[in-house]
Amino acid sequence: MVHRRRLRSVWNRVDSGGLHQAPRKWQPWLSDTGSLTQKIERAIGQKLEVLVLRDCRQDLNSDESRYFHFKITRCRIREVLLCANGIPLIMARSIIPSSSSSGSNHEVLRLGKKPLGAVLFAKTRMHSQKKPPREIARLDKHSPLWKKFFEQYPALPSAIWARRTLYRLKGRPLLVSEVFLPVLLKYPLD
Repeated sequence: MVHRRRLRSVWNRVDSGGLHQAPRKWQPWLSDTGSLTQKIERAIGQKLEVLVLRDCRQDLNSDESRYFHFKITRCRIREVLLCANGIPLIMARSIIPSSSSSGSNHEVLRLGKKPLGAVLFAKTRMHSQKKPPREIARLDKHSPLWKKFFEQYPALPSAIWARRTLYRLKGRPLLVSEVFLPVLLKYPLD
């Protein structure tokens, strides 16, 4: 029981054994190492719609800034809903430091309604075969990330499962948090 309580407020590495504390129905989504966008599109049989909630410079919370060794306090942050037929399935928050969006990585700043995975996975396949670090958490009303998402999406359930991955785009870090909305479970996995 103590371990379950710890999962509510702390991010746990997928390979730490914490994954088994997540409900079995969420485990394949939380642990998958491929493109979440592609996985969902295969499950629903159509392209996802991207609804951009916010795309601007913002402050990071301390939990996020630790991924950048506390050297960065403000970044470009993109918050989106990934939807099928107008119904949100995933909320995503991408943290893009200035150094990660310069030079040949500039396209991450011009995504518009395109999912980040379309750019990120096209590039990472060519440049890295190493699995990026991934963590999972059960977020609730006490979580800073839950509160951020609730500001943008008041229909957010009071407790949700999420994963957070530190990707590298041509060696530069991007932190992506993905919150799984319950309606996603209506779709069968392949």
